[in-house]
Amino acid sequence: MANLKDKSTKFSQPKNTANNILDKLPLEVKKWAESLPWNQRRYVLSLSYILCASSPQMQAEFLDDYIADGLVSKMLEDVDTLNRVKQNLIGFHIQTDLNESVIRDYIRQFYIHSAQDTQRQPDMYLESALHLVLNTEERNNVFYYILGIEFIKIMFKMSWLQHERLARLQKNQEIFINNYVKPIQTAHRLNSLVVPKDEKIFFARRAYYIKVPEISARKLIELVMATFTTDKVNNCGFAIMRHVESFRFDYEYIFNPAPDDIFPPEFQSMPN
Repeated sequence: MANLKDKSTKFSQPKNTANNILDKLPLEVKKWAESLPWNQRRYVLSLSYILCASSPQMQAEFLDDYIADGLVSKMLEDVDTLNRVKQNLIGFHIQTDLNESVIRDYIRQFYIHSAQDTQRQPDMYLESALHLVLNTEERNNVFYYILGIEFIKIMFKMSWLQHERLARLQKNQEIFINNYVKPIQTAHRLNSLVVPKDEKIFFARRAYYIKVPEISARKLIELVMATFTTDKVNNCGFAIMRHVESFRFDYEYIFNPAPDDIFPPEFQSMPN
């Protein structure tokens, strides 16, 4: 009897495993999967197997073709949020036009970036894409991501003097410097975009401090993704969307070509 009971238990395990997997799906998807006839279940299994066996790059290309159009349509339908993002971009003097093509590119970049954040494991493309498809809140995160990325891209293209001016405008300068200015300036150094030389000599220091980094569009995205996690980018965009004064921005002041205010006393002690 004991052996028979053991065999019965083992025989029932696959069903329990299947239920556990299906329970992780949204209820609507679970009901659909359970209602499929045998032939269509074979199709689902075939597609699942091919996806899991494919390289991350192939997964990304497939998902870009297979789901991006639907996601773009959903995001374009959210007119209120889309207009708020556009208004914030205008406030930062950002010229990016959030058309269908740009949003599609950002969707792909979002799930690639999300996948890289997970212990830098590139095999998480599929999971990141599924979150976008199934979760409305996750789609809102794409809007925050777009806004955060665009703002951070501006800072990457600033000189260190312009960083200083931007930081001076913020309510909490120390938090802003630690969260944004220092990581960006570290990336500038590591990638030889700004090369401090003879830092103790005033005029030598002045020369690199006002240097505007020259960064290609592709390199700029790579630097942002390597320097900031998706969550940090999202938090930046969310803060901007939540309140217009979260990040104070005065374009004329920050980008004033006259470097007459270089090295004010409160920034003299800032580590380079």
